[in-house]
Amino acid sequence: MARIAGVDLPKNKRVEIGLCSIYGVGRCVSQRILAQTGVDPDTKVKDLSEGDVSRIREVIDRDHEVEGELRRKVNLNIKRLIEIGSYRGIRHRRGLPVHGQRTRTNARTKKGARKTVAGRRRTVTRK
Repeated sequence: MARIAGVDLPKNKRVEIGLCSIYGVGRCVSQRILAQTGVDPDTKVKDLSEGDVSRIREVIDRDHEVEGELRRKVNLNIKRLIEIGSYRGIRHRRGLPVHGQRTRTNARTKKGARKTVAGRRRTVTRK
């Protein structure tokens, strides 16, 4: 069982994909880490030797912010934006999309379930 940065990597996946289960490590970073350590990206996580795991763990600890440290940093950045009252901070506070997406029709994931407003029915005009 390979445990890196407090995360158990999935055993039956390739190392390149398995490293992506660590928060802050994507495909590019995963490939870069494997190139630095000299581990073949096609090997399965269960086939890694203890030396390979320790080299990967060492590179991640030394060169990359991952898991709790990165989550804390992101949350502090969001709190700072909210505190200074920037546009992005206001959008975070209100629970709306931050990056300029439209909200008239979409944004249901961010806004949550629909809240029905009374008196908003369209009136049909008859002649």
